[in-house]
Amino acid sequence: MARTLDVDRSTDERALLDRALLDRASAGDAQAFREIVERYEPAVAATVVGMLGRGDDADDVGQETFIRFFDALSDFRGEASVKTYLQKIAMNLSLNALKRQKRAAQRYVSIDDEALGVPELAMSSTDEHRAQRAQEAKELVNAALDQLPPKHRAVVVLRMIDGCSTREAAEALGVPEGTVLSRLARAMKQLQGLLAPARAGRTIALEG
Repeated sequence: MARTLDVDRSTDERALLDRALLDRASAGDAQAFREIVERYEPAVAATVVGMLGRGDDADDVGQETFIRFFDALSDFRGEASVKTYLQKIAMNLSLNALKRQKRAAQRYVSIDDEALGVPELAMSSTDEHRAQRAQEAKELVNAALDQLPPKHRAVVVLRMIDGCSTREAAEALGVPEGTVLSRLARAMKQLQGLLAPARAGRTIALEG
């Protein structure tokens, strides 16, 4: 109970600080907007890189997210948190980028291997082999994630990589919570199916 109260208090304090910064930024305080960027740049980066991979496209979308947010400061009413609002902008821009570029390279993804059924690769007592095993497992997940439809990839990124709640993911995507849950279930089933050949000792066949 005490932990819940601490979390609620922390959330309220964050919201109050965000409101103060937004008011100052709306009044033309450039430093206040820079503070907003510093507070939420990691969350935006996680969303964009999860969708597009590291590279110029991700950098451009990240910058464009904050430009769009700055332009919309006067319209922001606080129905959603600043983080969720920014993630929604970042996700929409990322989905638009994916329409122009189907495949993204060198995606950094951190998903629970056990939950996805990532194959157990040969174990080794050396750090080098353990690092190689982890890299191979990550590449298998990356290859599978790359083949998901954008709307399914989006829920995986928000829920499993960004750590958003179902409600936050729904707000960011502009869909009901039930849709997030059903898309996530389908996405996880698709990922497990895509990873099945690797679990059987075969490589994943990439499309395109």
